[in-house]
Amino acid sequence: MLQRIRTRYAPSPTGRMHVGNLRTALYAYLIAKHEDGDFLLRIEDTDQERQVEGAVEIINRTLEKTGLLWDEGPDKDGGVGPYVQSERVTAGIYMDYAKKLIEKGEAYYCFCTKERLESLRQTLTVDGETKEITIYDKHCLHLPKEEIEANLAAGKPFVVRQNTPNEGTTTFTDVLYGDITVPNAELDDMILLKSDGFPTYNFANVVDDHLMGISHVVRGNEYLSSAPKYTRLYHAFGWEEPVYVHCPLITDEHKKKLSKRSGHSSYEDLVEQGFVDEAIVNYVALLGWSPEDNEEIFSLEELVKKFDYHKINKSPAVFDMTKLRWLNSEYIKRLSDEKYYERALPEVRKVISKPLDLKKIADLMKTRIEVFPDIAEPIRFFEELPEYGVDLYTHKKMKTDTAVSLEILRDLLPRLERQEDYSLEGLKEYLSAYITETGRKTGQVLWPLRIAVSGLANTPGGAYEIMEILGKEESLARIRQGIAKLEAAG
Repeated sequence: MLQRIRTRYAPSPTGRMHVGNLRTALYAYLIAKHEDGDFLLRIEDTDQERQVEGAVEIINRTLEKTGLLWDEGPDKDGGVGPYVQSERVTAGIYMDYAKKLIEKGEAYYCFCTKERLESLRQTLTVDGETKEITIYDKHCLHLPKEEIEANLAAGKPFVVRQNTPNEGTTTFTDVLYGDITVPNAELDDMILLKSDGFPTYNFANVVDDHLMGISHVVRGNEYLSSAPKYTRLYHAFGWEEPVYVHCPLITDEHKKKLSKRSGHSSYEDLVEQGFVDEAIVNYVALLGWSPEDNEEIFSLEELVKKFDYHKINKSPAVFDMTKLRWLNSEYIKRLSDEKYYERALPEVRKVISKPLDLKKIADLMKTRIEVFPDIAEPIRFFEELPEYGVDLYTHKKMKTDTAVSLEILRDLLPRLERQEDYSLEGLKEYLSAYITETGRKTGQVLWPLRIAVSGLANTPGGAYEIMEILGKEESLARIRQGIAKLEAAG
């Protein structure tokens, strides 16, 4: 009988969700749902000093908005809880399993003081980078049983360390990287339980993954170096290892690790910059994976069907903002009118305070923007006619110059003063009749009219749409200003 696929996303509550963490959550979700399995949420809050207030709410909100709904978690007990590590500490889970390893000789109590550990520090140069590390010398492994018991009875502070052999090798398997073997001499006796009783990340996630029945572990490839330590823990307990999927690094356009300084390293950064949830999820899925048919636009449901974690690329994934903006523009075009307007309205209100039809203004921009903040600048002219030069009235293709434009605007003004219907249809019908009557080209009439009412060569919408939104009084006032400009220019 095949094991049920169970994956987990196990974030630390330390702030906004980094794009890399969102990808980890997404890939874990897709692996589970592709096989109709379970996706779990577990909060790894063992590092109490790094916790940020409200971070758990950020995690929950981000997963909910991106559609990565968990089957089990702190609010959905599937029978293997608690799903918050600090609560599991209180339940004594980690201490119990640490003692099991001590009984097997796979771990030991360490009572060394900070001063002694400091004396073990060494300076090493790795890949040109110099750093200080502490290589523990197994001193406490050899303490007599009586001394250990006396130290414990006296309440002497201790940590629990893994007992890693100095000889031999450890091999683990990753879906993308295959078998990787490392000499045990390179693995230190890592701390499993800290002096405050909290487990280290490495120990807690092995115990929790086993007890929660996790079949596939998805994480960034920066954890590859820790994988042998996890493997030794699984072997020490006599447990079966999960399937490891170590995802490639995400870099910026300069091939450096995507950092907070980039300004778009977190999900919330991207939302604030005007990206749509669905576009973010779609793009993050492509950071290291692509389908065989080279399609690029997928709903979450389509990703569930198509995603194959065996096709994840080992090469670093470059976060390409240009591509994300393009993808976002495609999603904006597909938004319902209601959802689009809900997101667009705050941007419109940043520049428009006059009592104009804000929805019609927003609608002009729907197919023209990549992100929502793109809306503001092109529509600013609705609020106030910008200063412009009469050279804008000259357009060779439209067969207009300042003289022709002045003649047309003078001719149109009294007619538009008499026109009452300033709806889009009314203006189109009226101006079409004028074009037919005068025998002029459509562009020759509409170009100077658009320049007069907008003061811009490029606008969202043409003369009809702009005049409808501005209304009769403001449109006529701007046309009069255009005539005055042209007359003053001679």
